[in-house]
Amino acid sequence: MICLPGLTRNSKDFDDLARRLSATRRVLCPDLRGRGRSQYCENWTDYTPANEVLDILDLMGAAGIHQAVFVGTSRGGIVAMLMAAQRPTAIRGVVLNDIGPEVAIAGLQRIAGYAGIGDAPATWTEAAFRLRMMNEREFPNLTSDDWYMQARRTFAEENGVPKADYDAKIGTALRKGLEAANGALPDMWPQFKALGHIPVLVIRGENSDILSAETVKQMGKRHGDLSSVTVKDRGHVPFLDEPEAIAAIDGFLAKC
Repeated sequence: MICLPGLTRNSKDFDDLARRLSATRRVLCPDLRGRGRSQYCENWTDYTPANEVLDILDLMGAAGIHQAVFVGTSRGGIVAMLMAAQRPTAIRGVVLNDIGPEVAIAGLQRIAGYAGIGDAPATWTEAAFRLRMMNEREFPNLTSDDWYMQARRTFAEENGVPKADYDAKIGTALRKGLEAANGALPDMWPQFKALGHIPVLVIRGENSDILSAETVKQMGKRHGDLSSVTVKDRGHVPFLDEPEAIAAIDGFLAKC
């Protein structure tokens, strides 16, 4: 199993999922280039899903993996869809966590508004408070301890204080891409079609501003072996530790 994180996220997001599933499966959770413990690129132009596909294929070769079930959160799901179009035999099944072939531009603009911008918080308490202020509306039932845990997953630590855990140039790449799109984002229905030979599970946050319920409905109409679940009181993205997400993933893996 290979878990691919979101645009500015890293392997820490899969900590609970990987620990639980590694009892019966080999689970790899890489940090994509420019995130977590992976090296940063010199140029923002190198932060593309196409390059990340090549990185994951190299990883599979180095690890001796010929085929895997993928869990792709947001950007990671885009990478998985692209990989299906380029190397269909490498994928046994895909869990798409709050991502699909159509992305709502309002959600992308929201992410572009903060990615790689601003100073890191001065303390872990401030880090948790910032995340809560930015996201509480979409994640209304998280406790203070939950927000603190999310802060630990979002930021790295340097000399005891938080610091950004991704290259700020990733935000530049996103904003440049939105500028080039000029409000008309290309869809990925051809790449999604490449998943037609394998089972797909779509997990959507009830309050997501990236993946709409209508897009999930259309995905189900175009794919013969697609299941989906909506996670209550979650925005972009579900944490994959929710009871409904756990049950859906376990059932999906049994099918794979």
